[in-house]
Amino acid sequence: MDMPDPVQVSALGMCFLVFAAFAAGLLDSIAGGGGLFSLPATLLTGVSPQSALGTGKFMSVMGGTASLIAYAKNGAVDWRLAAAGVCFSLAGSRAGAQAALHIDNAMLGRIILALLPLAALLTLMPVRDDTRETRPGRVSLFLGAPLVCAGTSFYDGFFGPASGSLMLLCLHRFLGIGLLTASGTAKALILASNLSSLFIFIVNGKVCYPIAVPMALANIAGHVAGSRLALRKGPKLIRRVLLLSLGLLFISLVWRNIV
Repeated sequence: MDMPDPVQVSALGMCFLVFAAFAAGLLDSIAGGGGLFSLPATLLTGVSPQSALGTGKFMSVMGGTASLIAYAKNGAVDWRLAAAGVCFSLAGSRAGAQAALHIDNAMLGRIILALLPLAALLTLMPVRDDTRETRPGRVSLFLGAPLVCAGTSFYDGFFGPASGSLMLLCLHRFLGIGLLTASGTAKALILASNLSSLFIFIVNGKVCYPIAVPMALANIAGHVAGSRLALRKGPKLIRRVLLLSLGLLFISLVWRNIV
């Protein structure tokens, strides 16, 4: 196991990171996309890109666990669907994390940038009944779930921001799951994805624990607050935050790959 990269962050910088981690947890717990706050914030403090990804995974695992518990207590997780996709989430994320340690992510950013307007259009399309919660059929369980989980989790392990949003969107649009259950089930699958990629980053010494621990605590607080808000407000809030998350990702990728 490699030693973690050394990093020094000022008191002001730590306050900035804690705020970003809380905001990330709030966004993540509702519709995903919290990495759009936490990853740039971590990079701005001087942490290397690979260590920023690893530190973000540590934070996301802690916060995501708290969020999943809240959704599970309210019956907003389809465990059959989660069980069908979890192995593919683990494998996809592991492959993505290994690729992130060896391959430049500029090309992936351009691909996501090209596909994101389509994702936004899918989100804007009218839905017959957002409050209706349907159970996935056999095709969704044994074909759709593996494809969605493997693809989204590879992106999650490789880059990460808005992977929860993309997972939620795919579960809702392509597998026909209601928004609230899609949000809860996405939490379970993204948690598995984060655990898989976190292991790779830990083994390679790419987690900065002095900043990862306080960020994780703030992220947990954000996840708890956001989960309660989402469960109370339901699909309308999830749809709005999902659009916000995808919009932020689009701006982020334009800045990263074009500007």
